[in-house]
Amino acid sequence: MDHNRIPKTVRQTYGVDDLSTAPSFAGGFINFGYWQGVDLASLTPEDRVHSQEQLYRRVLREFPEPREQLRLAEVGCGRGLGAALALREFRFAAVTGVDIHPDQIQRARAVNARALATYPDRLAYTLGAADELPFSDAHLDGVFSVEAAQHFRELTGFAHESARVLRPGGRLVVTTFFTAPGADAVERLKIMLASFADGLDIAHPLDDFALDLAQAGFTDITTTSIGTDVWPGFDRYLADTLPAAHWSRHFLTAWRDGLIDYHVITATRA
Repeated sequence: MDHNRIPKTVRQTYGVDDLSTAPSFAGGFINFGYWQGVDLASLTPEDRVHSQEQLYRRVLREFPEPREQLRLAEVGCGRGLGAALALREFRFAAVTGVDIHPDQIQRARAVNARALATYPDRLAYTLGAADELPFSDAHLDGVFSVEAAQHFRELTGFAHESARVLRPGGRLVVTTFFTAPGADAVERLKIMLASFADGLDIAHPLDDFALDLAQAGFTDITTTSIGTDVWPGFDRYLADTLPAAHWSRHFLTAWRDGLIDYHVITATRA
């Protein structure tokens, strides 16, 4: 795989900038969090970490029992904390974290060194791209991705690669934020949110991804909005860590305006 394919903004943000060190991503996870059941009146860094762990749990519960028999890959694993959580709490047979950024894979192996030593045959981190996954055909029982797909330049290749590496009956679970369709929505998002303006985040309409999945050979495709459990809690935490004028505070406005929403997508390989 040619790692020069990594877009400049992605290379910078997850390389020398190391987004996981930002106060808004306490604990090393890099997601907006799932805030259901969290008291938003007085938030702590521990609550922030809990919200990010909860987003992983929300995704991982979509895989069927007995989970001990399932071999999974996480696409866009970042520092690998979610993949380690998947193995530790859900007892999957094996979990491989995949990321296109070599710095992230290096960090994942360092941060999770103890888990790797404990489960040398069940946990791994490796380089790979969403449209070039490092697995043979029908090798996996499940593929999941947590708040990474918004960085993928396109989702068609991701859908087809996921179908290729999954066995028949295997399950794909993806969660991230998707955008409203149309050029007007894209332009408004670029004005409101710097991550869309500089190309870090890509506008992917939800219906387009669902169509990609169907054309790649997936069935039983479901899309579930979880925005009410993501955006208000995330913004409430940002209110204590960033000034009101900071561009990231506009995610909540974009959601309220119908330009963006957070979803969990599940699909079964035919």
